[in-house]
Amino acid sequence: MKKNMGAIDRVFRIAVATVLGILLLKGVIIGWLAVVLGIVAIAFLLTGLVSTCPIYLPFGLSSRK
Repeated sequence: MKKNMGAIDRVFRIAVATVLGILLLKGVIIGWLAVVLGIVAIAFLLTGLVSTCPIYLPFGLSSRK
């Protein structure tokens, strides 16, 4: 896949995923919201690590210079 995420976008996604992960592991977020935010955290972490956002592709968006 073509990389379409810049450094700021990657750092933001990884930071959000880390914070969500910590909150989930500490038990601050529970129930169905924990499941939804856990999925979001995993998606943010994966997209941040591979520098590609599948949602950006159909719209031709890129935060990469």
